[in-house]
Amino acid sequence: MPPKTKTPEQRAQTRNSILDAARNLFVARGVEAVTMREIAKQIGCSATALYMHFADKETLLQELCSIDFLALATGMKAIMALDDPISRLNQLALGYAEFALTHPSHYRLMFMTPHIPCEPDERQIAQGNPEQDAYAQLTLMVKLAFNAGCFREELTESDLIAQTLWAGMHGVCALEIAKRDDAWIEWQPVKTRVALMQEALMRGLLKENSKENSKEKN
Repeated sequence: MPPKTKTPEQRAQTRNSILDAARNLFVARGVEAVTMREIAKQIGCSATALYMHFADKETLLQELCSIDFLALATGMKAIMALDDPISRLNQLALGYAEFALTHPSHYRLMFMTPHIPCEPDERQIAQGNPEQDAYAQLTLMVKLAFNAGCFREELTESDLIAQTLWAGMHGVCALEIAKRDDAWIEWQPVKTRVALMQEALMRGLLKENSKENSKEKN
């Protein structure tokens, strides 16, 4: 008897199961150490069936990158509609942290897992487009605040400001995800740490009058 043909819904479910299993294995063991056969075994299918969905591990990794980076950007699109440049930056920082802490496996793969170079599939994500690229969102919002004269005068590179904001929020999120279960330190509530980091970054970067505006908007 020939194998039963799967419905489009069943094929989509299998594909999602493959992606979830691959993400977890990549995070746990590193991308280079994981084989396609192991991913197939994780979800109880054959390697042959896996290759019907993804030609190779690089294709699978690219798909994961595209899905996860697009999810991050999509989740923060509404913030771009805010009128005030400082409010946008404040909310962007908090939105980034919320994504990281709500989707720790996604975040680990995106920003905490050494892996082979991975570019999102340009058919799914237009890099440099703030509608689909979270880094483009950040650099655009920083540039708008920079052009509005919000930052200290000695700060003359908007990309440096953007990358510093990213690094600060990443530090809080990465420590929470990697070390929250360690018994040797009594962590303060993560929301408190996120809020204080966001405030400290903005206080260090903004002009004095912009700092007052930032406090009023938080």
